[in-house]
Amino acid sequence: MIGLIQRVSRASVSVNQQVVGRINQGILLLLGVEKTDTQAAVEKLAKKVTHYRIFNDENGKMNLSLIDIDAELLVVSQFTLVAQTDKGNRPGFSQGASPEHGKAMYEAFIAHTESNYLRCEKGVFGADMKIELVNDGPVTFQFRV
Repeated sequence: MIGLIQRVSRASVSVNQQVVGRINQGILLLLGVEKTDTQAAVEKLAKKVTHYRIFNDENGKMNLSLIDIDAELLVVSQFTLVAQTDKGNRPGFSQGASPEHGKAMYEAFIAHTESNYLRCEKGVFGADMKIELVNDGPVTFQFRV
């Protein structure tokens, strides 16, 4: 499971020109699911994303997490994160989850996060989505669990 997080001042995701998810200050998570991902990966990544200290404290140091500042989370499925890009000029997706497994893990991530940490805004799995964001910093990190 791969997560690309961006600290944002605001972000939204639209499908067919309709906003389906929107947050103010928080994290935009682009989530890539690999075929070997399990519930254990879901739980590990959810804890990492919600507890990762990327927000500034009173001294301007990145010392606070999403939970510490009661910020928001927007989760968007991003199949292309799992691409193999080391050979040739075309991405390979052999490590990517099947659509069924990918959707199940995406929904499991959201359910686990909402039941253990905080409510999530979200995109629509498999849809053609448009994302708008203001990256705060910019601050961007990638996790692989």
